[in-house]
Amino acid sequence: MENDILIKKNEKRNELFINEFEKWLKNKQLTDKTIRKHINNMDFYLNNYLTYYDVIKMEDGANGIYDFLDDFFIRKCMWSSENSIKETASSIKKFYQCMSELNYVDSDTYKFVCNVIKDNMEIFLESYNDYMNGNYMWF
Repeated sequence: MENDILIKKNEKRNELFINEFEKWLKNKQLTDKTIRKHINNMDFYLNNYLTYYDVIKMEDGANGIYDFLDDFFIRKCMWSSENSIKETASSIKKFYQCMSELNYVDSDTYKFVCNVIKDNMEIFLESYNDYMNGNYMWF
């Protein structure tokens, strides 16, 4: 019961970040379809993944990106594909750029996010292909 309260409180808090992100994306003059894709990706990351095992705040969520893209997203999301991994990674980068520009996280957090994604994208895609070929080992 107490965990449910923490989850609801964090989801309410995340609503603020998602709304700010949506405004930020609109200011970038992206299409409604693209904005919706980024919003859905981040809603899933913030409100599903970051609350799946424990309630993790957005500010601390950057530390979970590797595990999310290399494992959770591949195994738990029926819609995962090479393209959806890339799209989700793009959403995460844009989101943390927005959060940095609005001072919800520091610029080092945004740089960290970019480096994790850039340095590991090939690993994420290899993990996806291994999973699809039945060769995926998770711990």
